[in-house]
Amino acid sequence: MPTLVPAAARTMSLLELFAREKRELSNSDLARLMDLPESSCSDLLHTLHELGYLLRTARTRRFYPTARLLSVAKEISASDPLYAVAAEAAELLRDKTGETGLCGRLEGGVVKVLAFTEGRHPLRYMQNVGDKLSLHVSALGKAVLALGTPEEAARQLRLKPLRKIAEGTVVDLAVLEAQVDQARAQGWIWVENEGGDGLAALAVAGHIGGEPMAISVAGPTDRLRQHREPFLAALQEVQALVFRPRSAREPATSQ
Repeated sequence: MPTLVPAAARTMSLLELFAREKRELSNSDLARLMDLPESSCSDLLHTLHELGYLLRTARTRRFYPTARLLSVAKEISASDPLYAVAAEAAELLRDKTGETGLCGRLEGGVVKVLAFTEGRHPLRYMQNVGDKLSLHVSALGKAVLALGTPEEAARQLRLKPLRKIAEGTVVDLAVLEAQVDQARAQGWIWVENEGGDGLAALAVAGHIGGEPMAISVAGPTDRLRQHREPFLAALQEVQALVFRPRSAREPATSQ
């Protein structure tokens, strides 16, 4: 089993500390805040300074990250690995269930589809990568909301109008909040006939690289009802492969 590399963990903790403090810090400041011996902290700072990731003031000898870190981050985000992870998750769901697999995240009161793999049945749910789904009818969205606080869920649900889309669409905010509360308690959500008549979806959520996201299987309501238990088991298998628990340093859902 892989083991934690202390030097790598300390480096990331150092950068997170600068992000939190938003000021130049001395070696003694950093050693105290990170609970490290000053000698160990000095070696870490010297290494990052020599590599160009930290600058040091001439008079006070304090440190602060340079723009190099931002430049590297921009290069990485230009080819966002989240899309590759999301695509693999959607494919795994399709392979395990035969139904359409999706992965999405919240963006300002809607759900953006990051990945989509269509099911194998002639009658199947269809969607496109990049599509935005109404949050109040989306299993993906409600699953992600369940990762955060009830207050944040209520705020997100108020960002867009709650329009009636299908026979089972819920437009009562209290009922929607109760759905999210139930998903939070049980770890998954079932939605049927809310985003489309005859359409159902199961979804679970988690964090990828610290970002809250959800995966789901979707298809005809009758077929998903018939296979709900094995489909939920498949979702949870993929959930365990794709997501990881949120660490204490990572914020709750707040997009």
